[in-house]
Amino acid sequence: MIIVTGGSGQAGRACVADLTAHGYDVVSVDLAPPADASVRHSRVDLTDYGQTVAAFAGVDDRIDDVTGIVHLAAIRAPGLAPNPVTFSVNTLSTYNVFEAARQLGVKNVVWASSETVLGLPFDTPPPYVPVDEEYPGRPETAYSLSKLVGETMAEQFCRWDPEQKIIGLRLSNVMDPEDYARFPSFQDDALRRKWNLWGYIDARDAAQAVRLALEAPLTGADVFVIANADTVMERPNSELLDEVFPGVERRREFGDHETLLSIEKARRVLGYEPRFGWRTA
Repeated sequence: MIIVTGGSGQAGRACVADLTAHGYDVVSVDLAPPADASVRHSRVDLTDYGQTVAAFAGVDDRIDDVTGIVHLAAIRAPGLAPNPVTFSVNTLSTYNVFEAARQLGVKNVVWASSETVLGLPFDTPPPYVPVDEEYPGRPETAYSLSKLVGETMAEQFCRWDPEQKIIGLRLSNVMDPEDYARFPSFQDDALRRKWNLWGYIDARDAAQAVRLALEAPLTGADVFVIANADTVMERPNSELLDEVFPGVERRREFGDHETLLSIEKARRVLGYEPRFGWRTA
């Protein structure tokens, strides 16, 4: 059985559907009920450790014998709540999930970190492009700081237990297929989407990355940038970078529309390959 926290959210819905389609027994743990009434769901406040560990340990005929946890529940972006609330909710819920997994012996945890750890919205330009997992986190908001703290916690939980696996996915801006109707509005102004180097992730590919991370025969803590293979723009990368980030080092050649949020590590280690995108939608 796989628990998906935040299973009613945008990425969570896609994740529940993908895992179910691949034969997993899935239950959503969230404050909000799922839109799909067929999804098993338990209402849990993950900022309450007692509720978290009790739910993961078992809820009647809904939760039992948990083998993996996907932690997607969070205040999902900067500005949706006051900064102290965002930091507190995200950090405490992530700690509670990691600690409950440790106490219950659940060794397989995948969780949603964020592309924002890379330095978004890049008011200070990135150190180089394509950006990757190699440079230290550069949080610029309380939200991003909460995600970096989560990555640090994962490292320490895995240091305490060398058999533990906690994989953080630095998800890009999650899009559903209906969101692609907005993409033409991005084209006239390179600054409109410069905040994440013109990146995005289809929710279905985010779900693919979650499943691959669950299945990966890894131990320890690690992080992966997860984005689609292309940008949201019709203009080529060279023009965009010349206009917006002219002084930023270009570490290798890349395609006109190739993502500037490097997914090479995810491809190499997880076998991740985006399957969906706005150009073919």
